[in-house]
Amino acid sequence: MIIKKITLKNIRSYEQQEVSFPEGSILLSGDIGSGKTSILLGIEFAFFGLQPGQRGTSLLRNGETEGSVILDFAVDNSEVTVERKLKRGSKTVSQDYCAIIINGEKRELSVTELKDKILEILNYPKEFSKKQNLLYKFTVYTPQEEMKQIILEDPDVRLNTLRHVFGIDKYKKIIENISILSSKLREEKRIKEALIENLEEDKASLVLKENSLEEKRSALVSVEKELLVRTEEKKKAQEEKEEISNKIEERNKLRQEVEKTKIMISNKRETITSNMKLIEQLDVQIKDLTSNTQKFDEEKIAELETVIETARKKKVIINEENLLISSKISSFNLKIQESEALNKKIRSIEICPTCLQDVGEVYKSNITNSVESEISKSGKEIETLTVEKKIISESLSKLEREINSAEKQIQEQRLLKIRYSGIDEKRKRLDEMKRLSSPLQKDVELLESHLDTLNKFVFDLNKYENIFQLKNQNLEEARNLERAAEIKVAELRKEIEVFSRQVEEIRESVKRTEEIRERVSFIVNLETWLSKSFLSLISQIEKNVMIKLKTEFSELFTKWFSMLVSDTFEVSLDDKFTPVINYQDYEIDYSYLSGGERTAVALAYRLAFNQVVNSLLSKIKTKDIVILDEPTDGFSDAQLDKMRDVLKQLNSRQLIIVSHEQKIEGFVENVIRLSKEQRASKIDSENFIK
Repeated sequence: MIIKKITLKNIRSYEQQEVSFPEGSILLSGDIGSGKTSILLGIEFAFFGLQPGQRGTSLLRNGETEGSVILDFAVDNSEVTVERKLKRGSKTVSQDYCAIIINGEKRELSVTELKDKILEILNYPKEFSKKQNLLYKFTVYTPQEEMKQIILEDPDVRLNTLRHVFGIDKYKKIIENISILSSKLREEKRIKEALIENLEEDKASLVLKENSLEEKRSALVSVEKELLVRTEEKKKAQEEKEEISNKIEERNKLRQEVEKTKIMISNKRETITSNMKLIEQLDVQIKDLTSNTQKFDEEKIAELETVIETARKKKVIINEENLLISSKISSFNLKIQESEALNKKIRSIEICPTCLQDVGEVYKSNITNSVESEISKSGKEIETLTVEKKIISESLSKLEREINSAEKQIQEQRLLKIRYSGIDEKRKRLDEMKRLSSPLQKDVELLESHLDTLNKFVFDLNKYENIFQLKNQNLEEARNLERAAEIKVAELRKEIEVFSRQVEEIRESVKRTEEIRERVSFIVNLETWLSKSFLSLISQIEKNVMIKLKTEFSELFTKWFSMLVSDTFEVSLDDKFTPVINYQDYEIDYSYLSGGERTAVALAYRLAFNQVVNSLLSKIKTKDIVILDEPTDGFSDAQLDKMRDVLKQLNSRQLIIVSHEQKIEGFVENVIRLSKEQRASKIDSENFIK
């Protein structure tokens, strides 16, 4: 998305103003209170309307009854225009009219419909439709002071906010749903437990019925004797089969033990090989360290640090000269513009506004010649100053090279110190590796002997395979004989069929109740799994996602901060995304930092968050634009110089910066200067290179 133009009518300090935005970097420049931030608030209002807790009176100009914002922007291949109006009522200021034009097609929508449409165009997730425009704030426009407040926010509040922006608060919803489901499962369990309350009584009744049935079957004893014999035969065949089966099972276990032993031997051998390689590597490393002729020199580090300090002091002086020359060039350019405007005005005058006499060509020619002489003189001054500025830039580059070279040499000396300090540790580790190699070899020999023994046992047990087949045939024959005896018994049981049916009905009732009890057991297991295993899994997933985000966020935060602040500071993020600042191995509270350092922390946090969210939500349409509101508040001159590198690293198609720092003008491609006269803001000038 690229913003093209915004038109403000009766919005804060603006009566009627149109502001155009080219691609590239744009600076909204002007004194405090000149209306810079009002333009950014107008853009946000055009996109999302009044936010929860925001009063319309904060946007509508004092004393006016109506106001409006019209925003033109391009997204993908579409040209979009959004219009919102404010109207003052008897008590409050409310949104009065909303419309959107997409590629020439206009639609009037309600406030909610327009916000939903904007979120659809920007490809923001639907979950942001009924909440504050947090995604826009964190990826496009966050006031610097508001970002500082986010850093100082209660860690749990900030973490919940970040969860929502990252789009991972769904895990919290899952956890809430688990609680609801568990509650419903417990309710179902209570209902079904009531249904199985009489299960034991039904079982007791079944036992009584079955005992009565056995009494009636006592007459079948003579017939059942044969069945009993057949059953004993089958049982004996079953036992014999199980005995052989146990032997086969024992063989299978031994085979598994063989495989395990082979794996152990393989692992031991791999360990021995790995140790031998490590011993060779340590030997080589120790030889390299002992043969290295380059020595660590503490005095050389002190000399190099003196060189760096001297060069940096020179750099500060040259930067001040460079700033003075840039100021003079700007002054001469302004003077040329004023002279050209006067020259144009003189040529167009026919009658003197003071004496109402005709202005002659000779008189106008004399004045224009004088003005052109001044223009020529100023141009020569600019050329001279430009040459001086080029020389100064070359001097700065030379000093920077000297500083980088000295810092590199210091780093090399420190690396030498670290390398020499590790040689004793490598020797100890080498001795330890050699000491461990011999026991490992003995372990391999013992395992190989054990493997031979296992293979012998497996071979001896293989003979039971054929015996098992024979016993299985015997068991099948015994079963057939038993079934024949059962058929005889069944003929006698017909006379007790009615009683048996009653027993069956009770048994079915018990069975259904048992199924309900199994369902209760399932519900208990499910509820236990949800509340312990699954809930833990979801929590772990959320934790892993947060760890990944924290790692990426922390790396980017460190990168941006190191560009703005000297290397003496080290920054990172804790588990609740709170900045941790260390200075010379001591942790410093954010409140103890200087104003410029706090601004650097907030800006680095803001830019890191922008890149993480844009990476996570890669399909949103606002990735091409970044808005920075007073990003250098409290910065030193050195930090202001580093902002040039920061702006280059952003690599955004459109970068809008609000700042009253004049030096920022040299870092951007386009400048819009604002001023405020008689309580009304306006554009003084626009310098666009595109």
